[in-house]
Amino acid sequence: MPASTRGASWFAALAANTRSVAGLPDSVLAADSDSARFIAVVADPENPFPRARQGEVGLLEGWGLAKAVDEVISADRDAPRKRALVAIVDVPSQAYGRREEELGIHQALAGAADAYARARLAGHPVVALLVGKAMSGAFLAHGYQANRLIALRDPGVQVHAMGKASAARVTQRSVEALEALAASVPPMAYDIDSYASLGLLWETLSVAQIEQPTADDVSRVQACLAQALADIGADDRDLAGRLGAPNRAASARVRQLLREQWQ
Repeated sequence: MPASTRGASWFAALAANTRSVAGLPDSVLAADSDSARFIAVVADPENPFPRARQGEVGLLEGWGLAKAVDEVISADRDAPRKRALVAIVDVPSQAYGRREEELGIHQALAGAADAYARARLAGHPVVALLVGKAMSGAFLAHGYQANRLIALRDPGVQVHAMGKASAARVTQRSVEALEALAASVPPMAYDIDSYASLGLLWETLSVAQIEQPTADDVSRVQACLAQALADIGADDRDLAGRLGAPNRAASARVRQLLREQWQ
């Protein structure tokens, strides 16, 4: 299956007329406007790690993301207004391989997630735009730590801990049985509506051409990004807003009881 080009296409569209950031792996794109840094992970067929040639987030990508975010944190440390970070998400999975495990992919991806979290806690507004798949540790490293998550409405935009074939093997079901189960159990589903029912998305947005966005598509997404950034207050640095949906009632209750018992 050919690698997705959605992340690269949306990065090119949203980061037009910006300044490219040098010193990153070829699979990590970053560009600066006056008020934001756009970041995307894209496919690199020449990646020295074969398991990370289809847009997966591997060792180079994890450390590259961390560097791209840390640069903004350091540069804006004393700035009265922190630049925003816009993560364009189109990542099919983390990179699975022996070399990745031996060389510490868990540390690389943790470094990326930590950088995004530190940026958010330091006052940088962080928005993630889901334009393709947002799977497993790849999404945790690139996008999940955002203050606001926006997803484009399209069957190719999917969120889950693992791909369907892998999930079927783990649960000892067929893919068809897994899909039937997902129809009644939202956390098992892959579609955006099910994910939105968990209260994790700030907004969903339809576009005319998700693979190659039109000028109108870009304008609509830019307007939505601006609204999301305006919605993030100066003290809005945690992720507590994600627990308000009915399907997260039990999670909210457990957290409340834990706080009460801890105190």
